Amino acid sequence: MAKNHRIQMFLHEQRASVTLSGVYALRMSGMFLVLPVLAVYAASLPGAADNKALIGLAMGVYGLTQALLQLPLGMASDKFGRKKVIYFGLIVFAAGSFLAAAADSLPMLVAARALQGAGAISAAVTALLADLTRNEVRTRAMSMIGLSIGLTFSASLVAAPLMAEWLGVPGLFILTGVLTLAAVAVVARLTPDPETSKLHEDAQAQPARMGEVLKNRQLLSLDFGIFALHAAQMALFTALPFAMLDLGLAKASQWQVYLPSTLIGLAVMVPLIIIGETRNKLKQVFMLGIACIFLAQIGLLASLQSLWLMTACLVVYFIGFNVLEASLPSMVSKIAPSDLKGTAMGVYNTMQSVGLFAGGASGGLLFQYYGFSGVFAFCSGLMLLWLLAAAATPAPKPVKNVSYRIGASWQGCESELCRALAAVAGVESATVSRDGQTVYIKALQKGFDQAAAETLISGVSKCPH
Repeated sequence: MAKNHRIQMFLHEQRASVTLSGVYALRMSGMFLVLPVLAVYAASLPGAADNKALIGLAMGVYGLTQALLQLPLGMASDKFGRKKVIYFGLIVFAAGSFLAAAADSLPMLVAARALQGAGAISAAVTALLADLTRNEVRTRAMSMIGLSIGLTFSASLVAAPLMAEWLGVPGLFILTGVLTLAAVAVVARLTPDPETSKLHEDAQAQPARMGEVLKNRQLLSLDFGIFALHAAQMALFTALPFAMLDLGLAKASQWQVYLPSTLIGLAVMVPLIIIGETRNKLKQVFMLGIACIFLAQIGLLASLQSLWLMTACLVVYFIGFNVLEASLPSMVSKIAPSDLKGTAMGVYNTMQSVGLFAGGASGGLLFQYYGFSGVFAFCSGLMLLWLLAAAATPAPKPVKNVSYRIGASWQGCESELCRALAAVAGVESATVSRDGQTVYIKALQKGFDQAAAETLISGVSKCPH
């Protein structure tokens, strides 16, 4: 077998990766595009007078319905078909977008945002991509989705204030709805159909084994982390646009703050992640990211009279945010058992959605009763709590996950194969998929004898039976 990094994607794998990354990015752009402008727009609607708590709910309620429906819709895709569930989710999301555009009151906007969140297709998209890719290239395909989300987030923060000035926030919702319907056509016409659909333990959640993930303290610490990160993000954006307005920066000009903040954040994140991954410094880089957000939130408390200081704080914030968004999934992957990686990520993604809801709801309440200081103090406290929890959690081992299709000579002898692989240099653990077709290996990044493992799996060494 060739080494993983030399294996080329087949054409249908490339098409699947590109089109589904695009669909995922479109789905997330509907959330990200309105993030910097939604709070100010919501405040202008009937029913918003002195009701910042409801504004916060409009910001974060989509996270609640997304959290409730993400795993059920993923399971539904096992039964009814991946594409059917994706079509359903995209249509629901588009309907929520059009309803939000037509909203003539704040309660109606809240209902529309809840409907948007109900189009929770992430688990179904991940399952379809797993069906369409081989074990050896699946991680690369999944990373394309992660990259598309990161780029969409950064681009949306910069573009949203300008686009809202040209189109209005209702226009952004209409644009999102139209692009989402276009995504239905992309999935139907350009995304390949899988020959078979099955459970992929490295990519999909297994509800029956959820308890095993919830007992892992290291994973629970990361789940709290993603909850805290996105709760603080949503609370921040419930108040931040108003703070910039109070400093004289018009809504349409707020991109001037977001552009340098996001660009510097991305530029600094890349070398930090490389250092963390290649020099076994991931926990140190991770802790630095949390500390950056904590210090940025403390700084925002002191920057309510200075736009320059606020911008500097946001630069620090986005350095930390981008580092954490990139490192958290990597740490989950390193810590979770190889055959439970999909389940661990399912819990992680659900906690992210719950964080979005909790942050919007809490941020709105705090903003209403305690103003900017209440929101920024809440975010600071949340980050401090996470910093302490992360400091007490052991660093993940410097490992990677690899998987292979099991050679015919090992069929029926999977236990013996796992024992044989455990003796290979650098192998931390080896487990076989439920259908007996795939072996998942967690191996050290340095010192793993990949050639020996591949020779063993291919059947050069025979099953003793």
